[in-house]
Amino acid sequence: MKIAAATYPIDWHDDWASYEAKITRWVGNAAQGGADLLVFPEYGAMELSSLAGKDADNETRMRKVDALSAQVDALHTRLAARHNVLILGASFPCYKNGAHPTNRAMFYAPNGGVDFQDKQIMTMGERGVDICGAGPLKVFDTDLGRIGVIICYDSEFPELARALVEQGVEILLAPSCTETLAGYWRVRIGAMARALESQCVVVHSPLVGDAAWMALSPKNIGAAAVYGPPDHGFPPTGVLAEGVMNKPGWVMADVSLETIRKVRTGGMVRLKDHWPEQAPRAKQVAITPMKSA
Repeated sequence: MKIAAATYPIDWHDDWASYEAKITRWVGNAAQGGADLLVFPEYGAMELSSLAGKDADNETRMRKVDALSAQVDALHTRLAARHNVLILGASFPCYKNGAHPTNRAMFYAPNGGVDFQDKQIMTMGERGVDICGAGPLKVFDTDLGRIGVIICYDSEFPELARALVEQGVEILLAPSCTETLAGYWRVRIGAMARALESQCVVVHSPLVGDAAWMALSPKNIGAAAVYGPPDHGFPPTGVLAEGVMNKPGWVMADVSLETIRKVRTGGMVRLKDHWPEQAPRAKQVAITPMKSA
Protein backbone atom coordinates (compact mmCIF):
# COMPACT_ATOMS: atom_id res chain seq x y z
CA MET A 1 0.00 0.00 0.00
CA LYS A 2 0.98 3.62 -0.30
CA ILE A 3 0.41 5.92 2.68
CA ALA A 4 0.19 9.71 2.41
CA ALA A 5 0.87 11.92 5.42
CA ALA A 6 -0.04 15.60 5.17
CA THR A 7 2.09 18.52 6.25
CA TYR A 8 -1.11 20.50 6.21
CA PRO A 9 -1.33 24.31 6.26
CA ILE A 10 -4.10 25.99 8.21
CA ASP A 11 -5.82 28.65 6.08
CA TRP A 12 -8.43 31.35 6.47
CA HIS A 13 -11.67 30.62 4.59
CA ASP A 14 -14.27 33.23 3.77
CA ASP A 15 -16.86 30.58 2.97
CA TRP A 16 -17.55 26.83 2.93
CA ALA A 17 -16.79 26.61 -0.79
CA SER A 18 -13.19 27.67 -0.16
CA TYR A 19 -12.69 24.88 2.38
CA GLU A 20 -14.43 22.30 0.19
CA ALA A 21 -12.22 23.19 -2.76
CA LYS A 22 -9.08 22.87 -0.64
CA ILE A 23 -9.94 19.43 0.77
CA THR A 24 -11.07 18.21 -2.65
CA ARG A 25 -7.77 19.32 -4.16
CA TRP A 26 -5.67 17.76 -1.40
CA VAL A 27 -7.43 14.40 -1.53
CA GLY A 28 -7.33 14.39 -5.33
CA ASN A 29 -3.58 15.08 -5.35
CA ALA A 30 -2.87 12.25 -2.91
CA ALA A 31 -5.04 9.82 -4.86
CA GLN A 32 -3.35 10.85 -8.12
CA GLY A 33 -0.04 9.99 -6.45
CA GLY A 34 -1.31 6.48 -5.80
CA ALA A 35 -2.10 6.79 -2.09
CA ASP A 36 -4.41 4.25 -0.47
CA LEU A 37 -4.48 5.80 3.02
CA LEU A 38 -4.48 9.56 3.68
CA VAL A 39 -3.73 11.11 7.07
CA PHE A 40 -4.62 14.71 7.97
CA PRO A 41 -3.39 16.43 11.18
CA GLU A 42 -4.76 17.21 14.60
CA TYR A 43 -6.97 20.32 14.71
CA GLY A 44 -6.65 20.87 10.96
CA ALA A 45 -10.43 21.29 10.84
CA MET A 46 -10.08 24.37 13.04
CA GLU A 47 -9.48 26.37 9.86
CA LEU A 48 -13.27 26.20 9.54
CA SER A 49 -13.48 28.37 12.65
CA SER A 50 -12.65 31.29 10.35
CA LEU A 51 -16.30 31.07 9.27
CA ALA A 52 -17.24 32.32 12.74
CA GLY A 53 -15.73 35.69 11.83
CA LYS A 54 -12.63 37.59 12.89
CA ASP A 55 -13.95 38.73 16.27
CA ALA A 56 -15.30 35.41 17.58
CA ASP A 57 -13.99 34.05 20.88
CA ASN A 58 -12.38 30.61 21.17
CA GLU A 59 -15.47 28.71 22.34
CA THR A 60 -17.57 30.24 19.57
CA ARG A 61 -14.94 29.14 17.07
CA MET A 62 -14.84 25.59 18.42
CA ARG A 63 -18.62 25.31 18.40
CA LYS A 64 -18.72 26.63 14.83
CA VAL A 65 -16.44 23.83 13.68
CA ASP A 66 -18.50 21.23 15.54
CA ALA A 67 -21.69 22.60 13.93
CA LEU A 68 -20.15 22.01 10.50
CA SER A 69 -19.04 18.44 11.26
CA ALA A 70 -21.93 16.81 9.35
CA GLN A 71 -20.94 18.74 6.22
CA VAL A 72 -17.31 17.78 6.75
CA ASP A 73 -18.31 14.12 7.09
CA ALA A 74 -20.37 14.24 3.90
CA LEU A 75 -17.50 15.83 1.96
CA HIS A 76 -14.89 13.34 3.12
CA THR A 77 -17.24 10.39 2.59
CA ARG A 78 -17.80 11.44 -1.03
CA LEU A 79 -14.09 11.89 -1.63
CA ALA A 80 -13.17 8.55 -0.03
CA ALA A 81 -15.67 6.80 -2.31
CA ARG A 82 -14.68 8.78 -5.42
CA HIS A 83 -10.98 7.99 -5.06
CA ASN A 84 -11.31 4.60 -3.31
CA VAL A 85 -9.13 5.67 -0.37
CA LEU A 86 -9.19 5.56 3.41
CA ILE A 87 -9.03 9.02 4.98
CA LEU A 88 -8.23 10.02 8.54
CA GLY A 89 -9.72 13.49 8.63
CA ALA A 90 -8.26 16.44 10.49
CA SER A 91 -9.48 16.43 14.10
CA PHE A 92 -11.84 18.98 15.63
CA PRO A 93 -13.47 19.88 18.98
CA CYS A 94 -16.59 17.72 19.22
CA TYR A 95 -19.33 18.65 21.70
CA LYS A 96 -21.47 15.53 21.20
CA ASN A 97 -20.39 13.99 24.53
CA GLY A 98 -21.62 16.91 26.65
CA ALA A 99 -20.79 20.48 27.63
CA HIS A 100 -17.05 20.00 27.17
CA PRO A 101 -15.63 19.02 23.77
CA THR A 102 -13.44 16.08 22.92
CA ASN A 103 -10.65 16.16 20.33
CA ARG A 104 -12.08 13.86 17.64
CA ALA A 105 -10.57 12.52 14.40
CA MET A 106 -13.00 10.97 11.92
CA PHE A 107 -12.08 7.93 9.83
CA TYR A 108 -13.71 7.50 6.40
CA ALA A 109 -13.77 4.30 4.34
CA PRO A 110 -14.42 4.15 0.58
CA ASN A 111 -17.52 1.99 1.15
CA GLY A 112 -19.18 4.80 3.12
CA GLY A 113 -18.16 3.59 6.56
CA VAL A 114 -17.46 6.34 9.10
CA ASP A 115 -16.08 6.06 12.63
CA PHE A 116 -13.90 8.13 14.93
CA GLN A 117 -11.13 8.14 17.51
CA ASP A 118 -11.15 10.59 20.40
CA LYS A 119 -7.88 11.75 21.91
CA GLN A 120 -7.17 10.05 25.22
CA ILE A 121 -4.83 12.31 27.19
CA MET A 122 -5.09 16.08 27.05
CA THR A 123 -2.20 18.52 26.93
CA MET A 124 -2.01 21.40 29.38
CA GLY A 125 -3.26 23.74 26.65
CA GLU A 126 -6.32 21.58 25.98
CA ARG A 127 -7.06 21.27 29.67
CA GLY A 128 -6.94 25.07 29.86
CA VAL A 129 -9.86 25.38 27.43
CA ASP A 130 -11.80 22.41 28.89
CA ILE A 131 -11.22 19.96 26.05
CA CYS A 132 -11.58 16.50 27.60
CA GLY A 133 -10.31 13.04 26.82
CA ALA A 134 -12.75 10.30 25.89
CA GLY A 135 -12.60 6.58 25.20
CA PRO A 136 -12.34 3.96 24.12
CA LEU A 137 -9.28 3.32 22.02
CA LYS A 138 -10.39 1.68 18.78
CA VAL A 139 -8.92 -0.79 16.33
CA PHE A 140 -10.02 -0.07 12.76
CA ASP A 141 -10.12 -3.38 10.89
CA THR A 142 -9.66 -2.28 7.26
CA ASP A 143 -8.78 -3.81 3.90
CA LEU A 144 -5.29 -2.35 4.44
CA GLY A 145 -4.86 -4.09 7.80
CA ARG A 146 -5.59 -3.17 11.39
CA ILE A 147 -5.05 0.52 12.07
CA GLY A 148 -4.97 2.53 15.31
CA VAL A 149 -4.93 6.28 15.96
CA ILE A 150 -2.78 7.97 18.64
CA ILE A 151 -3.48 11.69 18.45
CA CYS A 152 -0.48 13.95 19.15
CA TYR A 153 0.17 13.75 22.94
CA ASP A 154 -1.21 10.19 22.95
CA SER A 155 1.79 9.13 20.84
CA GLU A 156 4.05 9.90 23.81
CA PHE A 157 2.40 7.27 26.04
CA PRO A 158 3.63 3.75 25.19
CA GLU A 159 0.83 1.83 26.91
CA LEU A 160 -1.80 3.34 24.59
CA ALA A 161 0.02 2.11 21.49
CA ARG A 162 0.77 -1.20 23.16
CA ALA A 163 -2.93 -1.81 23.88
CA LEU A 164 -3.68 -1.31 20.18
CA VAL A 165 -0.78 -3.44 18.97
CA GLU A 166 -1.81 -6.27 21.27
CA GLN A 167 -5.10 -6.28 19.37
CA GLY A 168 -3.32 -6.78 16.06
CA VAL A 169 -2.65 -3.19 14.94
CA GLU A 170 0.20 -2.91 12.43
CA ILE A 171 -0.17 0.74 11.42
CA LEU A 172 -0.50 3.64 13.88
CA LEU A 173 -1.62 7.09 12.76
CA ALA A 174 -0.27 10.06 14.73
CA PRO A 175 -1.86 13.35 13.67
CA SER A 176 -0.39 16.31 15.55
CA CYS A 177 -0.61 20.04 16.23
CA THR A 178 2.42 21.60 17.93
CA GLU A 179 3.32 25.26 18.42
CA THR A 180 7.04 24.82 19.06
CA LEU A 181 9.96 22.92 17.60
CA ALA A 182 10.29 21.13 20.93
CA GLY A 183 6.66 20.06 20.74
CA TYR A 184 7.13 18.72 17.22
CA TRP A 185 10.17 16.74 18.31
CA ARG A 186 8.35 15.30 21.32
CA VAL A 187 5.71 13.87 19.01
CA ARG A 188 8.28 12.77 16.45
CA ILE A 189 10.41 11.00 19.07
CA GLY A 190 7.29 9.43 20.56
CA ALA A 191 6.13 8.22 17.14
CA MET A 192 9.54 6.76 16.33
CA ALA A 193 9.70 5.07 19.73
CA ARG A 194 6.27 3.50 19.17
CA ALA A 195 7.46 2.21 15.78
CA LEU A 196 10.56 0.72 17.41
CA GLU A 197 8.98 -0.95 20.41
CA SER A 198 5.83 -2.10 18.59
CA GLN A 199 7.68 -3.13 15.40
CA CYS A 200 5.08 -1.34 13.31
CA VAL A 201 4.64 1.65 11.01
CA VAL A 202 3.70 5.04 12.48
CA VAL A 203 2.39 7.87 10.28
CA HIS A 204 2.98 11.41 11.55
CA SER A 205 0.90 14.25 10.06
CA PRO A 206 1.38 17.75 11.54
CA LEU A 207 -0.50 21.02 11.16
CA VAL A 208 1.62 23.96 9.98
CA GLY A 209 1.25 27.69 9.51
CA ASP A 210 0.29 30.77 11.49
CA ALA A 211 -3.31 31.44 12.49
CA ALA A 212 -3.26 34.46 14.80
CA TRP A 213 -7.07 34.44 14.81
CA MET A 214 -7.16 30.98 16.40
CA ALA A 215 -6.48 31.00 20.15
CA LEU A 216 -6.32 27.20 20.29
CA SER A 217 -3.13 27.04 18.22
CA PRO A 218 -1.98 30.33 16.63
CA LYS A 219 1.38 28.95 15.45
CA ASN A 220 2.00 25.47 14.07
CA ILE A 221 5.25 23.68 13.29
CA GLY A 222 6.22 20.33 11.81
CA ALA A 223 7.03 18.02 8.92
CA ALA A 224 5.12 14.90 7.95
CA ALA A 225 6.86 11.54 8.02
CA VAL A 226 6.35 7.79 7.98
CA TYR A 227 8.39 5.73 10.45
CA GLY A 228 9.17 2.06 10.88
CA PRO A 229 11.49 0.02 13.09
CA PRO A 230 15.17 0.27 12.10
CA ASP A 231 15.43 -3.42 11.29
CA HIS A 232 15.24 -5.89 8.39
CA GLY A 233 13.24 -4.50 5.48
CA PHE A 234 13.24 -0.92 6.80
CA PRO A 235 15.75 1.93 6.48
CA PRO A 236 18.50 1.91 9.13
CA THR A 237 17.20 5.25 10.40
CA GLY A 238 13.63 3.96 10.65
CA VAL A 239 12.48 6.85 8.44
CA LEU A 240 10.61 5.60 5.37
CA ALA A 241 9.79 9.12 4.18
CA GLU A 242 9.84 12.65 5.58
CA GLY A 243 8.98 16.13 4.40
CA VAL A 244 10.66 19.51 4.74
CA MET A 245 10.01 21.44 7.95
CA ASN A 246 6.92 23.64 7.61
CA LYS A 247 6.62 23.01 3.85
CA PRO A 248 3.02 22.04 3.00
CA GLY A 249 2.45 18.93 0.94
CA TRP A 250 2.00 15.19 0.99
CA VAL A 251 4.74 12.82 2.12
CA MET A 252 4.25 9.32 0.72
CA ALA A 253 5.72 5.95 1.56
CA ASP A 254 5.19 2.43 0.30
CA VAL A 255 4.37 0.13 3.22
CA SER A 256 4.16 -3.65 3.23
CA LEU A 257 2.26 -5.54 5.91
CA GLU A 258 4.37 -8.58 5.01
CA THR A 259 7.52 -6.64 5.91
CA ILE A 260 6.02 -5.63 9.26
CA ARG A 261 5.08 -9.24 10.01
CA LYS A 262 8.50 -10.52 8.99
CA VAL A 263 10.34 -8.07 11.24
CA ARG A 264 8.10 -9.06 14.16
CA THR A 265 8.94 -12.74 13.74
CA GLY A 266 12.48 -12.59 12.35
CA GLY A 267 13.98 -9.20 13.10
CA MET A 268 17.32 -8.54 14.75
CA VAL A 269 15.36 -7.70 17.91
CA ARG A 270 11.98 -9.01 19.07
CA LEU A 271 10.74 -6.13 21.18
CA LYS A 272 7.06 -6.96 20.82
CA ASP A 273 7.65 -10.59 21.84
CA HIS A 274 9.76 -9.52 24.82
CA TRP A 275 7.22 -7.05 26.28
CA PRO A 276 6.02 -9.56 28.92
CA GLU A 277 9.53 -9.73 30.38
CA GLN A 278 9.35 -6.09 31.48
CA ALA A 279 6.74 -6.21 34.25
CA PRO A 280 8.35 -8.80 36.54
CA ARG A 281 11.78 -7.21 36.13
CA ALA A 282 10.41 -3.75 36.84
CA LYS A 283 9.16 -5.03 40.20
CA GLN A 284 12.68 -6.03 41.23
CA VAL A 285 14.22 -2.58 41.54
CA ALA A 286 17.02 -2.52 44.10
CA ILE A 287 18.44 0.60 45.76
CA THR A 288 22.20 0.43 46.14
CA PRO A 289 23.97 2.99 48.36
CA MET A 290 26.89 4.64 46.60
CA LYS A 291 27.33 7.71 48.77
CA SER A 292 30.67 8.91 50.11
CA ALA A 293 31.40 7.99 53.73
